[in-house]
Amino acid sequence: MAYWSLHPLPLLGLLSLLLLLLLPCHSSSVAGAASPSIRLGVIRKPSPAVPVFREAPAFRNADACDHANRIHVAMTLDSNYLRGTMAAVLSILQHSMCPENFEFHFLWARFEPEVFSSIRSTFPYLRFKVYRFDSGRVRGKISKSIRQALDQPLNYARIYLADMIPTNVKRVIYLDSDLVMVDDIAKLWGVSLEGKVLAAPEYCHANFTKYFTDLFWADPVMPKTFQGRKPCYFNTGVMVVDVDKWRQGRYTEKVEAWMGVQKQKRIYHLGSLPPFLLVLGGNIKAVDHRWNQHGLGGDNLEGKCRALHPGPISLLHWSGKGKPWLRLDSRRPCSVDHLWAPYDLYPSSMHAIEE
Repeated sequence: MAYWSLHPLPLLGLLSLLLLLLLPCHSSSVAGAASPSIRLGVIRKPSPAVPVFREAPAFRNADACDHANRIHVAMTLDSNYLRGTMAAVLSILQHSMCPENFEFHFLWARFEPEVFSSIRSTFPYLRFKVYRFDSGRVRGKISKSIRQALDQPLNYARIYLADMIPTNVKRVIYLDSDLVMVDDIAKLWGVSLEGKVLAAPEYCHANFTKYFTDLFWADPVMPKTFQGRKPCYFNTGVMVVDVDKWRQGRYTEKVEAWMGVQKQKRIYHLGSLPPFLLVLGGNIKAVDHRWNQHGLGGDNLEGKCRALHPGPISLLHWSGKGKPWLRLDSRRPCSVDHLWAPYDLYPSSMHAIEE
């Protein structure tokens, strides 16, 4: 059964949305008690600014699936990355034994009816909700980083995820939009967090000191935040989060506190990642590296091609400056970009792939 829900929007957004309510939706959705849902009707044709995608196949559960076992996946929603989001969703559904058990939670910074309609028309059977992230919560807290894309307010929405999704959602997998799943995500969903608030692949061989400035390490107090733990790098583009523990531990406030320090002193260069490392580095449940083959987009400055790391792979992640859809369209793809191409639902890309 199809399931769509749209959560609180500003007044102008609601007025625009009413124009879409030409027919009643054939199914209803139940949102959190504090966030009444709005049912949408007919699909409006996307504007030229939003790509038109091919409709994805309808994926069905295997006989062994228990429909009551929901898997919650959260992603941000931005028209600039919509092509990546569509590919990511398709890959998750395609490799799942129980694709009808998913409920997607999309976070967006502004009301974009064309984007909403595009998801509905591309995935008619997808169960999903959309939540508005108030950019004002971070606009005064963001410090300029080494890449402009990292400074966008929506890049910080993951910090506030627990405040936006319904309280009945106890666990969620947060995913970036520039990745594809090549394994059943239920395996990642089922990992034991062993009392930790978050699980993610951890990389202890990385040079942890490079994520912070000399000013940070020279400070007599700030480096002591890592006392009692062995801090390791982890990528925040793939995380399993215990939402209740996040709320109870007031982790949003803890991350915000370090963002406040950054506004006063330049202690790091990389957007929303370093404050996560300051709060949680060395205190997460480490999962197998196969769940985040990251860095395929190259570095944050040039986005040069990179090869795959050795070992098994369950998730491919184009973190970094280079995005596979842009490199494929430019006819200058990296070899790893062809691994993303089969999940691309953008029609005009088919010829480039075939060539």
